[in-house]
Amino acid sequence: MIDKGRYVRIRRTLLQPDERSSNLPENTKKVPFKMWVKDYLQEDSDLFDVVDVLTTTNRIETGRLKEASPTYKHNYGDFVSEALTLREIILGDFHE
Repeated sequence: MIDKGRYVRIRRTLLQPDERSSNLPENTKKVPFKMWVKDYLQEDSDLFDVVDVLTTTNRIETGRLKEASPTYKHNYGDFVSEALTLREIILGDFHE
């Protein structure tokens, strides 16, 4: 059970694939258009329930509860070995 008032992340499907624009790339047209919102849960709920959250702009958004206390999961992608080569070139220029 996730308590009312907890900071959560919800997801809502805005458009199904057949509702999307016809001028999108093929791989984009095949998937639903979804929205994620992080804000405050308005009622005690379980994961995957359809819930309401109150946003910081005082809007109520509805969606499926995906995560409680969501964290930021940023990264810079996979390792690129060419970056090491560039680093050596750049550092070599400073030592000349």
